[in-house]
Amino acid sequence: MPRVLTAGHVNWDVTLRVDRLPEPDGESRISSLRSSGGGSAANVAVALSGLGVDTGLVGSVGDDENGLLARRELDDAGVDLDGLLTVPDGQTAVKYLLVDEQGEVAVLGNDGANEAVTPQDVEPDYVRAADHIHLTSQRPDTAAYIAETAADAGVRVSFDPGRRLADRDFSAALDAADVLFLNDREAESVLESEYPGSAFADRVLVVKRGSAGAVVHTPEATYEHPGFGVDPVDTTGAGDAFAAGFVAALLESEDYERAVERGNACGALAAAEEGARAAPTAAELATFLDEQF
Repeated sequence: MPRVLTAGHVNWDVTLRVDRLPEPDGESRISSLRSSGGGSAANVAVALSGLGVDTGLVGSVGDDENGLLARRELDDAGVDLDGLLTVPDGQTAVKYLLVDEQGEVAVLGNDGANEAVTPQDVEPDYVRAADHIHLTSQRPDTAAYIAETAADAGVRVSFDPGRRLADRDFSAALDAADVLFLNDREAESVLESEYPGSAFADRVLVVKRGSAGAVVHTPEATYEHPGFGVDPVDTTGAGDAFAAGFVAALLESEDYERAVERGNACGALAAAEEGARAAPTAAELATFLDEQF
């Protein structure tokens, strides 16, 4: 069985590189177009597999051509697909990613079939057998079921709810999570006070700051890493690469200082390449870190 299960969206991405992100009544020039698999759960699964971690995925695609392509990419990456639901006559979610010359991203998309997984579709033994569960944006009831099933079995749960956090009731999944990945804006929407006095002070809070690195708050200590200086090409999937590096490091040791360093390195390397699946392999990560010190 996989050591880590990721759960959430599986998309097909269409990436358009543009000279600038369009404004209302404005126009941008497209310099290139490429298509590949995407979706946070799928991105983290592929990144973990590249880091040498046995990984499975709970998610859904349609039975269309994009779903076939998405499944094929995941299978080729070594991700276990026993938890991936194919929806008959369903359309795989497609995201259109606009990437400007500074690597900043805007997203257009439809939900398609990527939230077809209900709690009844999740095999509980598949969840209980993992060493770690990583949740991304998905149906709140499904996220809650997976998180609570894992927590009851003593399996560590991390949750990166993403940009739709403020619009959805993820309270049950947040309550069951051991590690939360949030950016500064998301952290402000969740925390009613500073971390030490918040309702989340009994678990780990990872605040991602993009090119400025990340801060990890734990009940025992706080760890800050400034990140790595790279020229960003495409920040799509950099947060997913960060999460994969962090989780992979935690599986090796309970060293949060090391975990945030590895997460920042994976995020930086992903941002320096095109596409949502630019996370480094274990060998590439080791080489990069060796060059930094």
